[in-house]
Amino acid sequence: MDWYDRLNEYFPEYEMKKEGQIQALIRETDIYHKVDTDKFLLLYAEFPTFIFIDYLLINPATRGQGIGTKVIQTLKKRGKDIILEVEPIDRNDEDSIKRVHFYQKNGFVKADRIQYSWEEENGETYEMKIYYWSPHGDLPQEVVLGNMSKACQEIHNFRAHQYYGRNVANPNEVLHWKH
Repeated sequence: MDWYDRLNEYFPEYEMKKEGQIQALIRETDIYHKVDTDKFLLLYAEFPTFIFIDYLLINPATRGQGIGTKVIQTLKKRGKDIILEVEPIDRNDEDSIKRVHFYQKNGFVKADRIQYSWEEENGETYEMKIYYWSPHGDLPQEVVLGNMSKACQEIHNFRAHQYYGRNVANPNEVLHWKH
């Protein structure tokens, strides 16, 4: 099974970018990278001051063997802040609980002051939680918001009009401070 099929099989449809968009990001930018092995698949953007993990998929046959932690540790060694999106915990979905626990176990903190939600063309609203890690300890959530805004603009919206006919993650519309 090729890398995109593996992603598409695991991640919900609303989280998936079109394959052409991902390939264009890899081919045409210096910041977006794919690491594809038999144990894991990682798609991420490396900016000058932070890393945005777009997709991390551990092969189901090798889960629980510390591979995900090794991938995260490798990224942490670059000495940059790391941000990522995680779907909210669904008590009826054991995987959502395990995912959040995995990132917390690896030192990530939920940006609890930032709301991140968007509306699809069909009118359905989706929400994601933003998690972050910093080599400097605590990171102001204003910085997290700025980094996430940059990821929305440069990754999620990369050629979005070509692939979706619209911007899919306008930072001014999808990112808000919680009151």
